[in-house]
Amino acid sequence: MALIGYARVSTAEQDTALQTDALLKAGCERVFEDTVSGVKINRPGLAEALAYLRDGDVLAVWRLDRLGRSLPHLIEMISTLHAREIGFRSLTESIDTTTSGGRLIFHIFSALGQFERDLIRERTNAGLSAAAARGRKGGRKPVVTAEKLQRAREHIANGLNVREAAVRLKIGKTALYAALQAAGATES
Repeated sequence: MALIGYARVSTAEQDTALQTDALLKAGCERVFEDTVSGVKINRPGLAEALAYLRDGDVLAVWRLDRLGRSLPHLIEMISTLHAREIGFRSLTESIDTTTSGGRLIFHIFSALGQFERDLIRERTNAGLSAAAARGRKGGRKPVVTAEKLQRAREHIANGLNVREAAVRLKIGKTALYAALQAAGATES
């Protein structure tokens, strides 16, 4: 079992010294580093650390936010490690998934992450329902308004095809075809 460290700072003006010192003091054999925002998906140091880790190893970070950019992302990262039989340790929060207590804390975090996603989904659906009850419909406004549809029908009645009518009205022919079909007038 090897303890492998990962340190990350967001900007070049920052220094990983505090993190690397703590990781080496904790017994890390090797520390991989990144100077990149946690929001960025491409983190070469993390990718290198993940490629270096083997079954039974433990990935250590100074703080949880050094690994994951959000709680769901952190849960995904630690779940991926767990699937590869790699432990995880956060020094500041004293979380160690190689212990039963650490796994418990991680599962609580996972449950909280799922709870947060469920709450967001419920609030979104409640907001959409409330808007619908007030007669508002979500989504983009239709490109083909009733007025444009009427004008398109007039152009088509005067001998233009759907494509030509769409060009004159400055709308897409596909949108016009769909509007005509929905209105029950499928002239070409």
